[in-house]
Amino acid sequence: MSSVERVKDRATGLDKFVLREARGSSVEVYLYGGQVTFWKNNFSQQLLFISNKATFKPPKAIRGGIQICFPQLGNHGVLEQHGFARGRFWSVDESPPPFPVATSNCHVDLILKSSQEDLKIWPHSYEFRLRVALSPRGDLILTSRIKNISSDSKPFQFTFAYHTYFSVSDISEVRVEGLETLDYLDNLQSKNRCTEQGDAVVFESEVDKVYLSAPPKIVIIDHEKKRTFVLRKEGLPDVVVWNPWDKKAKAMPDFRDEEYKSMLCVGAAAIEKPITLKPGEEWIGKQEISAVPSSYSSGQLDPELIRRMHTI
Repeated sequence: MSSVERVKDRATGLDKFVLREARGSSVEVYLYGGQVTFWKNNFSQQLLFISNKATFKPPKAIRGGIQICFPQLGNHGVLEQHGFARGRFWSVDESPPPFPVATSNCHVDLILKSSQEDLKIWPHSYEFRLRVALSPRGDLILTSRIKNISSDSKPFQFTFAYHTYFSVSDISEVRVEGLETLDYLDNLQSKNRCTEQGDAVVFESEVDKVYLSAPPKIVIIDHEKKRTFVLRKEGLPDVVVWNPWDKKAKAMPDFRDEEYKSMLCVGAAAIEKPITLKPGEEWIGKQEISAVPSSYSSGQLDPELIRRMHTI
């Protein structure tokens, strides 16, 4: 049977939820940041990257897992890096409204509301509902619902991302497919707009890009582990791809010098065209990720992966 349990983490003292499915997969979600930190498959292998130097001490964001970037990503705005949601304590949503599409029974609902502190730096009243769900076969589904609850007639705008740190064997052996020929904003070149030239995205140096109008399905192929992550998204047109590489890794206090080799951030986002909500309007953005065995030869995904991609 599946289970959802609230516990206090002994090492950090922070409250978290542990979701477990009958076949053995599990997810850990902290109330701090509404952040998923661990996602394990049926063999108890950790699929997300968490730095060994990650700080679980507010107000510092947790380095790794899946960070909720709201109401802005990076420096695409006037707020602090990646917005404030990842540095707030969320609450359990005791009475979430019905979801338009049914999700797994193994889930937790969290909510973040605008505080007086938030209103000083971002003067908009909102409700942010987050459902983290684990499917029976171990897929991880995050659904965000953001509503403008302002009493005036003013709309507000925001950008958003699921900043997802995947655990990989060796970044030089990883490729991302589904982004070829797309335009992207290169944050290493003052957000210059460029076009992806390769038949896949591969990694030989620092990368910090926002791919625009990406397809609803992206795959991250890890040759050495013979594992492929399949990322599906709804309501989020863009995709963020990031790896700090060696020089920047050494400058990050919550990141070990060599850890850039074993991680890659790929996450669904809405950045180029900010989301606008009038009072009473709600936006929904969903990211679903699965991990499947894969082989890679001459640029072809194996038949089993293709079958899974079309059925999940």
